[in-house]
Amino acid sequence: MLGVAVAEETRRLLRLHVGTEEEDADGTVLVDVPYPDAAVVTALLDVAAECFGERGSSVEETRQAALETLLKLADFDEESQLNRRDDRRG
Repeated sequence: MLGVAVAEETRRLLRLHVGTEEEDADGTVLVDVPYPDAAVVTALLDVAAECFGERGSSVEETRQAALETLLKLADFDEESQLNRRDDRRG
């Protein structure tokens, strides 16, 4: 449950700050999240790393692994648990 809540809040913040920039060829999109939301995203990544048991050789690698897991959970496609939940809200 905590993982889904963290994923949903992360998705909300990323959607709030995503611009109209084009995707890279590999599908990567840069999202600039300004302070104070950047502090919230950092805290969410730290919680997600603990929740999902992510590990890395540095704090940044651990946060990157947590972000990748969150993005899979909060995927914007029709397979996402969060999208099914959004549909129920109407």
